Amino acid sequence: MEKNYRIAVLPGDGIGTEVMHAAQAVLEAVQPRVGRALALEWLPAGAQHYLDSGVALPETTLRRCESADAILFGAMGLPHVRGADGTEIIPQLDLRMHFDLYAGVRPIRTFRGLPTPLSNPKAEHIDLVLVRESTEGLFYARGRGDVRGDQEVFDTMRITRHGTTRICEFAFRLAARRAERLGRAGRVTNVDKANVFASMAFFRKVFEEVATRHPAVAADSGYVDAMALNLVMKPWTYDVLVTENMFGDILSDLIAALVGGMGMAPSGDIGDRHALFQPAHGTAPDIAGQGKANPTAMLLSAAMMLEWLAERSGDTALADGAALIERAVEQVFATGQVRPMEFGGMHGTADITRAATDALRAA
Repeated sequence: MEKNYRIAVLPGDGIGTEVMHAAQAVLEAVQPRVGRALALEWLPAGAQHYLDSGVALPETTLRRCESADAILFGAMGLPHVRGADGTEIIPQLDLRMHFDLYAGVRPIRTFRGLPTPLSNPKAEHIDLVLVRESTEGLFYARGRGDVRGDQEVFDTMRITRHGTTRICEFAFRLAARRAERLGRAGRVTNVDKANVFASMAFFRKVFEEVATRHPAVAADSGYVDAMALNLVMKPWTYDVLVTENMFGDILSDLIAALVGGMGMAPSGDIGDRHALFQPAHGTAPDIAGQGKANPTAMLLSAAMMLEWLAERSGDTALADGAALIERAVEQVFATGQVRPMEFGGMHGTADITRAATDALRAA
């Protein structure tokens, strides 16, 4: 009997809606191939909704997300839409905190058929995952800033044993699974600033304690400034990176650039009970409505969602669906059927979506 899953869909702002339509088309194409039904429920939220209604994340939307099997997210926020404190309206951070989505998972890899920004031929073999702690760190200060008149502001970084332990455990388990799948030794690299901050020295201490419980996976550490250099000079040497919230926010954009840009960067925000999947890019208002957006990150985020649902439910058919989507994306680039505009090609959202869905149906 066909199993059914309900997906809360938050398309959001700018190109978020455009790439979400692409994900919907691909998910509709994969369902009959794996014998599973995905009911996608589109829900309002975002900066434009805030302008229209005064509410960025309606309570009804939040309740529907709570009862869904997974959340699929487009992009939210517009540069000119800000709250009273001057920060942008970005409900995705509220969702992370509400659902305790502590693991920000950002996989990056090169695709055959697409050029790499780095000249070294080894760049063709980039395949790494950045795991970002998403509930603590410097982002903990959001909404808690100590504003003292017009002279100074204090934002406090928070690092706890509980939060650091669980993100490091997540990273080591992920590295072990990757080692099995890729047929190579697993490795987790901790990224911190332990030479300056007590909070980061504590993060490293807890990381090293967790590492002793995973002797089959190699472990090392590096300072974030050196890591920014090494990720440009030799990113193919890394496997899984684990780091604090702000460092992860910055480095995840850097690693996306190594494989062509944010349009190639999927992500998942994962907790113990809930998970949200979204492209790592923003709303790109400069190209919104022009059909230029590369939907690849959104399509790969949908595949990540199916993988997570498969693991959570034990339904291997969903893992098969994730693999079908990934192979379809790989095929259309490897065969030169399409090339996104940021790679110097002429193909936009509709072209890439059509090619991927055709490849998926023909697989």
